[in-house]
Amino acid sequence: MSFGEPEGYDERARARPLLGRVRGRTAAVAACLVLGLGLIGGAATGSWLVGDDGGEGAQGTFVAARGLWHSVPVDQLFPPTLQGLGAGPGGADRTWTRIAVAPDSGCKGAFDPLLSKALAPVGCQRLLRASYTDATESFVTTVGLLFTEADAPAMTALAKQFRSESLGNRTDLMPRPYAAKDTPAARFGPQQRASWTVSVLTDAPVVVYAVSGWADGRTVDAPQPAAQAMQSGATTAPAQAGLGNEAQGIADRIERALRKDVTSPPTERPS
Repeated sequence: MSFGEPEGYDERARARPLLGRVRGRTAAVAACLVLGLGLIGGAATGSWLVGDDGGEGAQGTFVAARGLWHSVPVDQLFPPTLQGLGAGPGGADRTWTRIAVAPDSGCKGAFDPLLSKALAPVGCQRLLRASYTDATESFVTTVGLLFTEADAPAMTALAKQFRSESLGNRTDLMPRPYAAKDTPAARFGPQQRASWTVSVLTDAPVVVYAVSGWADGRTVDAPQPAAQAMQSGATTAPAQAGLGNEAQGIADRIERALRKDVTSPPTERPS
C-alpha cells in the first residue's frame, strides 16, 4: 500500500500489456493463480468493509488506517461535496457542501469533559474535523475523525461500552461543533447542538462522530441523538427538521470515505 507524502492542512484545506501466449498446462496454471489471488484480495477487502475478523489481513488494514490522517489528502477524507441519496427524512435526497476544515490537532479542549473522559482509554493520536451545510444553508453539521492510539481489543472494549451503557445517547456526551468564522457555521456553538451520533469502529483505530444544528444560531433546549430523531413518529424539533438525518447521513459518508481510502489500490492514490 502506498500513500502520498505526509501533510497537514489549515482551515481552508489548501492543502504495458503482457506479451506472448501461454499454452497448455501453463495457461491453466496461470489462470488458477490469477483467480486465486483475486479471491484472496476480494476476501481481504470484504473483511474490512463488513468488519469481519480476517486474521493477519484485518490487522494489516487496522494498522494502515492508523496513518491515514497524515497520508491522505483532505479532499479524500472530507470530500468537498457529499451526495446523500435517500438520506433525508422520508427518503429524500440530500446534498452537503463542505464549508470549513479545522487544522488537524490533538484533542485538548475538543470535547466536553465527560466525553473526553469516556474516550480517554483509547487515547488521541490526531483529531480531524470539518463542517458541512445543506443545499439551503439551513443546517450545519460538524463531522470528526478521532484517530486513536489504541489497539483492536481496546477499540472493541470501548465500542462495547458505548453500546451496553448507551453512551451515544447521553446529552452530556455530545461532541462539540466546529464554528468556523465567516461561514454558515459561525454561530454553531455548544448551545446550538441539536442532534448527534458517535461511532466507535472496531476494525480501525478511529472514532467517527457528527453533530448538527440550525445555521441561524438558535438555541436548542432538547437535543436528541440521531438514532432517536430518525425514528418514525418522532416529534421533537430536531426530528421534525431532519437534523438526525443530517448528522447520521454525513457521518455515514465520511466513514465510507475512510474505508475506501484504506482499501484503494496504490494506483488510485495521488502522487
